[in-house]
Amino acid sequence: MLHDALQRLASEYAFQRAKPFAKSVFGNFVRHDIAMEAKRQISFLPYDLKVKSSVGAGNWASVPWLGFFDPLITESATMGFYVVYLINPQTRRIYLSMNQGTTAVYRELGESRGLKSLERTAVLMTERIVNFAKQFDRDPIDLGSQDSLPKGYMAGHAFGREYESENLNQELFYNDLEKMLAAYSSLIDKGGTTPAEVMLEESGTHEIEESRKYILSRRIERAPNVRLPVLKKRGATCEACGLDPIKTYGYKGVLKNTPLDVHHAKPIFHLAEGESKRYKIPDDFIVLCPTCHRVIHKQNDPSDLAELKRSISNRFMPGR
Repeated sequence: MLHDALQRLASEYAFQRAKPFAKSVFGNFVRHDIAMEAKRQISFLPYDLKVKSSVGAGNWASVPWLGFFDPLITESATMGFYVVYLINPQTRRIYLSMNQGTTAVYRELGESRGLKSLERTAVLMTERIVNFAKQFDRDPIDLGSQDSLPKGYMAGHAFGREYESENLNQELFYNDLEKMLAAYSSLIDKGGTTPAEVMLEESGTHEIEESRKYILSRRIERAPNVRLPVLKKRGATCEACGLDPIKTYGYKGVLKNTPLDVHHAKPIFHLAEGESKRYKIPDDFIVLCPTCHRVIHKQNDPSDLAELKRSISNRFMPGR
């Protein structure tokens, strides 16, 4: 069970990291066995999440972790936002946390300014899904280390739960995980960490709900697990105007970088609290050139490919 695996991680980590890192049996247990148990635990939930567990890369980490990542946001603990279990090796406490990637923020702003940015964003995340956040604790977390990454985890923590590994309530543990993953889905639906004014500007609307739908659709279109499969199955030609980058521009690059867009054509009508976004590849998508993509978003129905084709036909063949 997942709680058993995390209890073992918390209780043994301080002892195990005194041993050589290379070829560590315990390290393999964390990276492989814990991750597999976590995947099994969430397999019944309606989320398409990547799961990774880590004790460090090349050397033992100050803080081991188990993370859940939505590919629409990130597949790495270095960027974006995600759900994670963090371990304090000294106190053997386990923290479930809505948290953020530290490395990317440090690279952009440096550590001092980056910590302040993480703290501000954590407040935004909490306020955006306050109905979920109030079901958890919003106190700071203590990871027992002043190393750079643990400081980032502590600053980036929005809300979560603290567990004593020796006295863990199993029912609370699993209920918390399910609620936290629902909160993660809701945060993505509501725009994630993108400020409201940026969402409104990008979407070209004055309605916050419409801007959230637009941002979510754009995230779906750009997700690495969406774009390439859609291009492979639907073909690399604009389905509206017929532009073929190979014939028109002599494009000979890799398919995933072709100068075409993948348009999420399934309307997002309403984003209820905790509702998961679902989409089918390739049924819910259309391959368009950038110009046609901009035009279809200006239609009353941005899923109506036939209307887009008619507008092209009327524009260039007015006699028809």
